[in-house]
Amino acid sequence: MTIAQQITQASQDMPDIDAAARGLYIDGEWRPSRSGKTIDVVDPSTGAVLATVPDATIEDARASIDAAAAAAPAWRATPPRKRSEILRRCFELMIERSEMLATLISLENGKALRDARGEVAYAAEFFRWNAEEAVRITGEFGVAPSGTNRIIVDYQPIGVCLLITPWNFPAAMATRKIAPALAAGCTVILKPASETPLTAYALASIYEEAGVPKGVVNVLTTTSPGPMTAEILADPRVRKLSFTGSTGVGRQLLSEAAKHVISCSMELGGNAPFVVFDDADLNAALDGAMIAKMRNAGEACTAANRFYVQSGIYDAFAEGLAKRMEALKVGSGVGADTECGPMITRKAVDKISRLVNDSKEKGARVLCGGITPQGDGFFYPPTVLADVSDDSDMKTEEIFGPVAPLYRFDTEDEAVERANDTEYGLAAYVYTKDLARGLRVSSGIEAGMIALNRGLVSDPAAPFGGVKQSGLGREGGQHHGIAEFMEAKYIATSF
Repeated sequence: MTIAQQITQASQDMPDIDAAARGLYIDGEWRPSRSGKTIDVVDPSTGAVLATVPDATIEDARASIDAAAAAAPAWRATPPRKRSEILRRCFELMIERSEMLATLISLENGKALRDARGEVAYAAEFFRWNAEEAVRITGEFGVAPSGTNRIIVDYQPIGVCLLITPWNFPAAMATRKIAPALAAGCTVILKPASETPLTAYALASIYEEAGVPKGVVNVLTTTSPGPMTAEILADPRVRKLSFTGSTGVGRQLLSEAAKHVISCSMELGGNAPFVVFDDADLNAALDGAMIAKMRNAGEACTAANRFYVQSGIYDAFAEGLAKRMEALKVGSGVGADTECGPMITRKAVDKISRLVNDSKEKGARVLCGGITPQGDGFFYPPTVLADVSDDSDMKTEEIFGPVAPLYRFDTEDEAVERANDTEYGLAAYVYTKDLARGLRVSSGIEAGMIALNRGLVSDPAAPFGGVKQSGLGREGGQHHGIAEFMEAKYIATSF
């Protein structure tokens, strides 16, 4: 690579924060909020303001609905191959700009740059996967059991979609919804979290460059999500709500959507058990535990939240996990050697501290960490707690941070029973060398996703979602994700 090429590459890798914060993205245009108000975007590593983005009004929301509705007929009629090519170009541009996007994510989210790079690769893959799915939307044809007519089933785009995404994966949570929606022929309004909006706006520029027509994707940021969501869902042109976030907010959104009979997909909270049997490969279990717990510093709905370790391997696992957690380098998200970045806000740190202190008061032993640091930024150290009581708050609450609580168990039946002792059912992790036991336990655990002898469960080619209070519907997978954005139309004919 020549010096000129190196300079060009370096400039492409640095995020243009001003460009990412230039306005609301409505109908292919960058616009200020009609109120003129803005939202501060804060760097969690320092507490300093990175940029400001517009604080959208109800009038801005109405404009986005108008844009999405106006663009819908042409996008719906766009040949699947053409939609596929546009989605494929979105994938290619995200990969080309991956370092820039990763740096931007690290700046506004705080996650370690290595985790941000992984997120970008994962997020981009939803465009490649759905580019392939866009040309494979097929119908059904059959004979009615009576023999009197033929049954034809056609799958059509559901319509204008409202997509609401959280702050912890600002790229992946957006593309996991946008890509299948566009592949199905829908137009969308994206409301990203106000803590991490820069990535969503940077991606909007990429969609535009890739050839997504104006109005097909619209992006709004607001400090009044409740009233704005209610306004959008009340419009009869909006037919789909896809939300990723807390179970509490999900319940409120389901109630609001019910008023207008809106189709809903909900990816909600988790309380993932990580079960280690005596016969597990200790090093493999520790490797998996570090991935399941420390991906994105524990700020993930799929993060291992409760470690159930069988008595025979408990002490060795506890010692090994504490040693690895204590060795992690804590620092700024964009730091070259950072392995654990800051939490998203001071409020998040306070919650983690409350949960840890509660467990200590109820008898837990601190093997490493456990003390809130002083100074700038929103940091909490990687922490391992042994002999955590079942009546500790962290057994039932999502920790959403770098804390691993350990619980001891003796029998297989006990492990399954305790793993299921939660209102949530998103993900679970099981480690054992006995495949029959592994499959038996995986079948018995009430969760939408099981990682058997693996620390990572997410894959764009697999259906992502939970049971119980962890959500409704699935994202990703061979047909599950795109089906969430389509309606089946039955045609009866006698020919």
